[in-house]
Amino acid sequence: MSVEEKIAVDRREIMGRMAVMGLSALTAMGGAALLPSRVRAAALDTLTAKPATARDLLVPIFLRGAADCLNVIVPHGDPDYYTARPTIAIPRPNPNDPTSAINLDGFFGLHPALHHLKPIWDNHQLALVHAAGSPDDSHSHFDAMQYMECGTPGNRLEPTGWLARHLQVTQGGNNSVFRALAMGSRVPQALRGQVLATSLDSIGGFVLSDDPQVEALAEEMNGHYYTGNTLLRQMGSRVITAIQQLRNVHDGQHNTNPPYPANSDLASKLKQVATLAHADLGMEVAWVDVEGWDTHVREGGSTGYMADLMTDLGQSLAAFIDDMRDRVDHLTIVLMTEFGRRVAENGGGTDHGHGACMMVLSGAVNGGQVFSQWPGLSPDHLYGPGDLQVTTDFRSVLAEISQYRLQDNDFADLFPNFTPAHVGLFGTQSNPPAMHP
Repeated sequence: MSVEEKIAVDRREIMGRMAVMGLSALTAMGGAALLPSRVRAAALDTLTAKPATARDLLVPIFLRGAADCLNVIVPHGDPDYYTARPTIAIPRPNPNDPTSAINLDGFFGLHPALHHLKPIWDNHQLALVHAAGSPDDSHSHFDAMQYMECGTPGNRLEPTGWLARHLQVTQGGNNSVFRALAMGSRVPQALRGQVLATSLDSIGGFVLSDDPQVEALAEEMNGHYYTGNTLLRQMGSRVITAIQQLRNVHDGQHNTNPPYPANSDLASKLKQVATLAHADLGMEVAWVDVEGWDTHVREGGSTGYMADLMTDLGQSLAAFIDDMRDRVDHLTIVLMTEFGRRVAENGGGTDHGHGACMMVLSGAVNGGQVFSQWPGLSPDHLYGPGDLQVTTDFRSVLAEISQYRLQDNDFADLFPNFTPAHVGLFGTQSNPPAMHP
């Protein structure tokens, strides 16, 4: 067997071991020539950037499946909401009815299953954006998620994610293997680009201090087959570094007093993000996916399938905020979903729609407000076959996060051919959008 064949065989074997062990490092780019001009220049030259400590830890949480935002942030002041949803609508706020919406501002309310978020709202650390989403009206989960993660609605050809492009030009000397982290078995499209991102299933599952596989992998990665600055050697070196750092994190794991919900995949992921954040490993982005929001049938209203999802979501977020309370001023969480659901219910569920919502949690956000230029739910105000209109482009929300919290205000490459509109989530609020009629 030739050296080249041996390297190819070993590469497949080692990548398989990395996958089994629950950690991977991935780049989805073939070369700097494919990058936008600003990013390409940064890849070739030394970029002067603000240090990572000047930027927030960003935790994007993607609700995959298209969450029914009309039952997440309830427009109880719009009578057409109740006309369109005779069985799954959330009742108008009533302090004597625990199944009713939690009033926020007299027009919008939270689903009662999200009551754990109300204290965060009252503390002005939670802002909501309704009728938000992508201008592209695709009802395809795959297309809509790709457009949102790439930041290029309608463009299937963009090879890099918006977060990867941000990370490429704001490195500032931060070479941590945990700088860009995806909790789970895959790196999302948003993090695919020239900067390697790490995916992690669990800290505990990877702490194998006496496992001979770890030592064998380290020996092979440093062996004579992988000399030079090859991608394989770079990835292998990242894996070994990650193993060593995770051992230390596990040994000195901080005590988590907040009651994270048991048997919750989301809670487990957020707890591990908090553990890594407290370990100060240079983490700047921690991506978290939450599956299961495609509610065509048996969606339920105040109780049922979707209410159970929201109970888990609210409890997990509240525990995470509590766990990160000493860092909340340098933390930004943004929740998004690929599109919303149809306004009218259909057999106890909802079909794919258009307008959705976003949530932003941070110690720095202009919280305690719903930001929405509400389009209304009367039939003559709906979009397409009966959908909520999009009046706030999701990129405008992400642009404000990038500008005010991530120290990156050059939007030309983050969101090509798009000029963000003012939302008012951070900084001095001037002319905030009308919240409702």
